[in-house]
Amino acid sequence: TFTEMCGLAPSRVLGSLSYGAGGWEHASVRMLPSGKVEVITGSSAHGQGHETAWSQIVADQLGVPFEDVEVLHGDTQISHKGLDTYGSRSLVVGGQALVNAAQKVIEKAKPLAAHVLEANVDDLEFTDGKFTVRGAGADQEGLSLAGLALSVFAAHDLPDGMEPSLDADATYDPVNFSYPHGTHLCAMEIDTETGESTMRSYVCVDDVGNVVNPLIVDGQVHGGLVQGIAQALWEEAVYDDQGTLITGSFVDYTLPTSADTISFVTDRTVTPSTTNDLGAKGVGEAGTIASTPAVVNAVLDALRPLGVKDIVMPCTPERVWNAIQGAAHEPVVESAAPHFEESSPNQDTPETEGGTL
Repeated sequence: TFTEMCGLAPSRVLGSLSYGAGGWEHASVRMLPSGKVEVITGSSAHGQGHETAWSQIVADQLGVPFEDVEVLHGDTQISHKGLDTYGSRSLVVGGQALVNAAQKVIEKAKPLAAHVLEANVDDLEFTDGKFTVRGAGADQEGLSLAGLALSVFAAHDLPDGMEPSLDADATYDPVNFSYPHGTHLCAMEIDTETGESTMRSYVCVDDVGNVVNPLIVDGQVHGGLVQGIAQALWEEAVYDDQGTLITGSFVDYTLPTSADTISFVTDRTVTPSTTNDLGAKGVGEAGTIASTPAVVNAVLDALRPLGVKDIVMPCTPERVWNAIQGAAHEPVVESAAPHFEESSPNQDTPETEGGTL
């Protein structure tokens, strides 16, 4: 069971910790005359599906079709402001920056919409991508944001003092970290003859706040689980006595494959974060945080009846087998604790030869 502190924030707090950078993130939203939207983000995806989630956020905010949003990132000639992707911060910081930029676009469009509709700016409402006049009735047609973008580009009839642009930038500095949490359970079986560890079941429930895209979240949880499980069971950088790395290739360094893992049972509860308007928390590291101790604890739990108290990660077959052999040859120390007879004379005892735990 874990609680994580992620979405590095605020910049002043990071400064007090002598951190090398701030905790803010930058975003830009460009309204093209075609009605399509370009989004520039300082966060940069490397497999998390930002392009999809960011498009969903902007489409919801501006009321434009999802397929009309293009997300640009990862090139300093395009996106020259931002602090990138790490620490499960992309959505809770970068996503909120997008929301703020989109809201600025709407505010910039209001004077033009009021001018066209011959209404007061304060009487306007923006719903589902359209400006309408409050109290004008349900039959009013309204003005779409996409249509206004073309009018701004043409600049034929702009209100006095209005520049021909609806583009907006926003930099968001969080007020606090976000705190995802969860509980993970793992069942392992150990072959006492070979030291091989086999995962029998893995069940987890995480709380990452409001979810933008459930499929992406499930994928990040699965990927995080496999990474953490691999740290517990297989992955290791080994050096010889001269300091030479001897696991420098995938011939010697074990990476997990689908054949090495099982189908996970995952679920989640939803407790919205109070530190951002999206109500989101970080998810990228949840699986990696919980799975490693859950797996190692399960291995040790299986070996506890044999007297094994600790195994240094990763719990490779060799280390597990050596731990079993070492425990079998340790002298028995009488405990000062009271001794209780087993409740059932037929209760199975752990096997150390040719069995499993």
